[in-house]
Parts: sequence; structure tokens; C-alpha cells
Amino acid sequence: MLKELIENYKPSCMQEEKDKEVIQKYLAIFNNLSTRENEFAHFTSSAFIVNHDHTKVLMAYHNIYKSYAWLGGHLDGDTNTLNVAIKEAKEESSIKKLKVLNKTPISLDVIEVTGHFKKGAWVTPHVHLNITYLFEGNELEEIHEKEDENSKVAWLPIEELDNLVNEENMKVIYKKIIKKMLDNFN
Repeated sequence: MLKELIENYKPSCMQEEKDKEVIQKYLAIFNNLSTRENEFAHFTSSAFIVNHDHTKVLMAYHNIYKSYAWLGGHLDGDTNTLNVAIKEAKEESSIKKLKVLNKTPISLDVIEVTGHFKKGAWVTPHVHLNITYLFEGNELEEIHEKEDENSKVAWLPIEELDNLVNEENMKVIYKKIIKKMLDNFN
């Protein structure tokens, strides 16, 4: 399922073309990319959730990276990346209703993960082979942080993301997704 998903993905820019190529190389070498068992790379799935008028995005302040970021997580063996994005978004924010704007991923990215401590254990540097989906949520719905992963969940104005996101590599990805959303879903 993952091989077909990546194979069928239509890159929108040079970054996605290169990342797709790299992901396909990993898929040719490893058979355990859907679990964290692979210490070099593994798949993750993310949810980019916008409000009804597409002016705000739901993000969590992640404790490890000290930055606002999209919601998402590891596949942990579940190769249905859309379901993983939904499950992770609900777990990390308590949001209950999500409207899938497109069942096709909006972004494909290789994201470097620096070494860090998580729950007292060292996580070695590696890469996430990330698949992102675009959702719409109700900004009036009650949301809550997931204390073991983030310290705040909020609807952030899209035009302020540059000031609220501290990870430069993620700013590039978010800008790409916002452009695609504005070009295709407004």
C-alpha cells in the first residue's frame, strides 16, 4: 500500500520530486518502514487542519522541538496513512470532527529528526518519510493538549505561522502546503 501511494503521488515541486525519489529508494532497501523498528527512516503521517474559511491552522506546541507544528505521528504498523493522520490529530488535540478535503496527500516530505530524549530515552537522529493530508475543522470545537506530547493546541492565523514556528525546515513545508491549499481548495 505504501509503495503504491508513493508511486502514484504527483510531486508539485523540485523538493517533492527529490523526496519522492529518496523515499522510493528507502522502500527498495527496507521492508520495515511502517514501524519505528527502522532506526534510519520510517513513515509518519500528518494532518494539516484549517478552519472553514482557510485563514487559520490547528497546531500543537510540541515540547521536544519547542515549536508549533502540525498534528501527526508514526504509523506503528498501520499503512493506512489517512487513518493514521486522523487518529493522531484527534489524539493530539481532542478534536472530534474532521472533514477530509482530499483523500490524496497534499504533501510528501523527507524530514530530518535530530537526536533527542523522549520519555527519558534517547532517540537517535533519523528521518521521517512523511505523508500529509489536508483537513477542515471547526475552530469553535473544544480542543485540548496531549500533555505527554504538547503543551498547547491552538488555531493559529496562517499569516502568522512564520513568527510562531521555530523550525526553519518546517516553515518551508507549511508554506508549500498553504500555497497548494489556496490554489486548489479556495
